[in-house]
Amino acid sequence: MGKTGLLKPGPAGDLASHLTDAGPEHPWTGIRFTSSWNSRTPLGSVLVGPVLVAEISADVAQYHGVWRQPLRYERLRLDAAQVEVPRFGERW
Repeated sequence: MGKTGLLKPGPAGDLASHLTDAGPEHPWTGIRFTSSWNSRTPLGSVLVGPVLVAEISADVAQYHGVWRQPLRYERLRLDAAQVEVPRFGERW
C-alpha cells in the first residue's frame, strides 16, 4: 500500500474503473493524509480495497528517514495477482 502524486486524467480514469470501496477493516481507516510533509491540512481521501497491483517508480532519496518524493504511478498490472508480489521491504 502506498500513496502517489496526482494522476493524469487518463490513468486516473483507467485505475478508477477497477477500484472497489474498502470496508471498515482497511488498515488505514481513520488516518488523515496531507498534501506535503509539513502540511496540517488534510486531503479528502477514499480508501479502496487493497487487491490490485500497480507498477510504480520511486526516488529513493530520504530526509531524516522519510521519503522525499511521492511514488509515481506507472500502470495498472492486471496480469499480476497481489499474492505474486512481495510487500515493500520484503524479499522473495
